[in-house]
Amino acid sequence: MSAPRSKLPLLLYGVFLCVSLAPPALSSRRQTAQSDGPLSSISGSWDWREVPASDGHYLQGIKRVRRLYCNVGIGFHIQVLPSGKIAGVHNENRYTLLEISPTQRGIVTLFGLRSGLFIAMSMKGKLYGSGHYSEECRFKETLLDNNYNAYESAAHPGMYIGLSKTGKTKKGNRVTPTMIMTHFLPRTGRE
Repeated sequence: MSAPRSKLPLLLYGVFLCVSLAPPALSSRRQTAQSDGPLSSISGSWDWREVPASDGHYLQGIKRVRRLYCNVGIGFHIQVLPSGKIAGVHNENRYTLLEISPTQRGIVTLFGLRSGLFIAMSMKGKLYGSGHYSEECRFKETLLDNNYNAYESAAHPGMYIGLSKTGKTKKGNRVTPTMIMTHFLPRTGRE
């Protein structure tokens, strides 16, 4: 009985060390994140990096590298081609890897790692690849009841990312979150 009690001070000392040795920038970064300040990023370890102001002031939080799978037709992964075209493809490839970065609570950007382009939606609901961050690159990520996600344009509310049963993109104003073509499952991915 005395053995577990003797480990309690050691455990408390370990917790105290972890808290006291935490990087001081961590708390200031959290405050910055709440005020939409400079960009910060966590990738694997405590690797903070800044993004130039010329690309827009948006907050990067914990980045996730995923493939977005839509179970419509034969099933498609959304891909961002270097030409700026967004389409669905059945088999995974290097253009289906996306970096999903939160810009604020519930709002994310979808960045094609291989193409170097953001997924963006125009005011007419057309998806395209953008080389620079803008308001059209922001999407509201909503977890649905079936554990899939829906991505609504933050710049143009009511417009959603969707794929047809042949893998072509649908105009955002012609789909709703109740349609399966707007349901995406984020899958872990490696190149």
